[in-house]
Amino acid sequence: MNKYLLVLAIACTTSAALAKIPAPVLTDEAKAKAAETAAKTAHNGKLDGYKLCMSMDKTAAYYYKTSKSAKPATATPPCADPGAFVFPVPVAAAPAAPAAAAAPAAPAAATAKKS
Repeated sequence: MNKYLLVLAIACTTSAALAKIPAPVLTDEAKAKAAETAAKTAHNGKLDGYKLCMSMDKTAAYYYKTSKSAKPATATPPCADPGAFVFPVPVAAAPAAPAAAAAPAAPAAATAKKS
């Protein structure tokens, strides 16, 4: 009985300690790296699809060439090559635009107080 209570106490303590761990805060660099990794993964998926399409075309061509009872092939769209991976560099937002938008609001507020 004491063993079960000890295990239960350890489990409760461990779960309480894990509940207090805060979520990690991502910096801009980490967010950019995550976006690049996601883009690479998506590109690799497209590349895998292209390779699969090419191998299926090759297999079908061999089958139609060697099989005497094969029906003629139906027209399928050609395989689309995704090309080399290029990650677009994000353009930094211009900080002058928000400051210019906030400047005209101040004189309007001053004229409203005079009335």
